[in-house]
Amino acid sequence: MPRVKGGVVSRKRRKRVLKLAKGYFGSKHTLYKTANEQVMKSLQYAYRDRRQKKRDFRKLWITRINAAARMNGLSYSKLMHGLKLAGIEVNRKMLADLAVSDAAAFATLANTAKEAMNK
Repeated sequence: MPRVKGGVVSRKRRKRVLKLAKGYFGSKHTLYKTANEQVMKSLQYAYRDRRQKKRDFRKLWITRINAAARMNGLSYSKLMHGLKLAGIEVNRKMLADLAVSDAAAFATLANTAKEAMNK
């Protein structure tokens, strides 16, 4: 059986890595070894940060809800507890949007939460 040289396959793999490394600084977009290291690291960052983004947005929503709740005389935890007691199921994303764009609607939700906690 003859020996097979991997020139075509190797070149294809290197070209694929260098194409992914397009736009990187310095030798990271020209030299295969450094480009491969950076591409592998970049893919790790991308995988990690797709999950991190969900956490970051949830933190942002909670911060916005807390700020609006305190303007209505409640803490974040008391507002969420009151909404649960009142049977209002609105997710944090929508609550944060109401807190930023429609303060009056958020105030009515806050009053409903207060009434539910006082019962």
